Amino acid sequence: MTKHIQWNGTLSQEGYDILKGDGGCIVCPTKVGYIIMTSDKAGLERKFEAKARNRNKPGVVLCGSMDELRALAQLNPEIEAFYQKHWDEDILLGCILPWKPEAFEKLKAYGDGREELMTDVRGTSCFVIKFGKAGEQLAAKLWEEGKMVYASSANPSGKGNRGKVEGIGERIENAVDLVIEADDYVASIQPDKTIETRYEQGVMVSMVDKDGKLIPEQGGQRSISPAPVVIRKGLDIDKIMMHLSDTFNSWDYRQGEYY
Repeated sequence: MTKHIQWNGTLSQEGYDILKGDGGCIVCPTKVGYIIMTSDKAGLERKFEAKARNRNKPGVVLCGSMDELRALAQLNPEIEAFYQKHWDEDILLGCILPWKPEAFEKLKAYGDGREELMTDVRGTSCFVIKFGKAGEQLAAKLWEEGKMVYASSANPSGKGNRGKVEGIGERIENAVDLVIEADDYVASIQPDKTIETRYEQGVMVSMVDKDGKLIPEQGGQRSISPAPVVIRKGLDIDKIMMHLSDTFNSWDYRQGEYY
């Protein structure tokens, strides 16, 4: 099988076949560049090795539907409504959230120890929606099969891939089973930006306190703490901050605080 294929706008059967198997690991295009996708502990181990990445930085959970998000993550009505706005408007969003206890038990029930690589020391993960059609199609299809999809950016740790498949680097290219290419799709998301000025990541918002507990509902009250915290700026930060202001009277900005 050819390692590099062009995404044609529909579900990648090759990518799906690899991810539904054991230890599969692929590179997939998103709205902000390329990511490594996998679906089990063996694949996560390959991802960390390929990126030479610190193991204190957990992978993200790619949600192919709002139903998947609701099944996996602890939410309150305000956070769910916040996610729904971004789902409806096709805006990339990732939030740090605790797992639902039953979902975390399912994660552990796989028996391969993947939960150690998918959560931080507080037991939280980043749950991401609307990350790009090619990956969304795979995540949605695999969720129908009962499988979750996990990801990290497909570039040497600390370096961007510039939205170009050639930017993933030789180490990652050699480490994965398949590379799905779509440079034109990535470029189309930020058509007014150059390689130098484009966002290479999505916005990340923490919805937990310092101990990893879900923040409280605000119910229209003011000066609530703990509150949502923007911990990483990125694509559509302006729209996301507007939605934060519409949904929450209190929220904060602390770039890079998560790590």
